[in-house]
This record gives sequence, structure tokens and C-alpha cells, in this order.
Amino acid sequence: MHTYIALLRAVNVGGTGKLPMAELRAMCEALGFGEVRTYIASGNVVFRTGLSPAKAKAALETALHAYAGKPVGAIVRTADEMARALAANPFAQAAPNRAVLIFLDQAPPADALATVRHRKGEELALGEREIYVHYGEGMADSKLAIPAAKAGTARNLNTVAKLIAMAREA
Repeated sequence: MHTYIALLRAVNVGGTGKLPMAELRAMCEALGFGEVRTYIASGNVVFRTGLSPAKAKAALETALHAYAGKPVGAIVRTADEMARALAANPFAQAAPNRAVLIFLDQAPPADALATVRHRKGEELALGEREIYVHYGEGMADSKLAIPAAKAGTARNLNTVAKLIAMAREA
């Protein structure tokens, strides 16, 4: 059995993609995932399964599509993968609620930073399968547009650390 962290895209953000976490837990349990736990209402779920990461992702995305009637993307990582990404954060001095990791399925394109628009003091860096963003003064007024992040999903550093801890408790 493997423990995975799944990060859903566009769930409960700005009133779109409503998915109660109780429904997400039930969906994961129906897929045969064990020790299912969710964290905050933004599409974070930790579970155990014998499936590979790719098969767990495919099963979850199929169930989410059936539930929502449209594709809902998921990023699946192990606790160790997330811990490596967090440890590689180039903005370690940043307040953890003002920095995010944008998780992607694959490495960001080499020109990912060159295509960023509306940058006003935000700092960005590329990771293995992540884009790091430090919002400095905060995210509320940021108009930052990162085309390479379109297929990814962002979590602040506090959330990433909590998900790693939850997965390691499993």
C-alpha cells in the first residue's frame, strides 16, 4: 500500500467547482482507497492504495468527472515528493501564507518565467514539477498570470506542510 496526496484543481475556489469534502471522502472510499482524510475545503485528500500514482490519479479523475459532469484535474504526489518540493523552496524566508507551490504533472516549460504577465514584485522560480511563487505583499491584489500554471494547482506553504504531515501519519 502507498500513501498519496491528491490536490484537486479548481475546487471550492471563488464559489466554483463546489465539492463538499464529505463527498470527496466518500468518492475516494468508493474507489477502494483506504485511510481517506481531507484537509480544508479546497480539494486536498490523503489516502492509501495499492495503485500506482498514475492509476490512482486516473481513477480519481474519472470519478470526479462523473460527479461534476466535467473534467476535474488532480495532481497526485507522495509525501516524500511533496517534502522534496517544499525543501527546495527558494523563498524559505517568505511568510508561509504568502508563498505557494504550483504543482504540475510534468516539468514546467523552460520558458515558463518568460511568459509570466502582470508581475508586480512577485518572485517566481521553477522546480522539478513545480512553480514557486512568493507574493511579497500578499495575493489579494496580485494580477499575476502564469500561463505554464494553467494545468496545475497551487497550495500555500502551510497547506503543503500539513498535507505532508498527514500523509506521514498514515
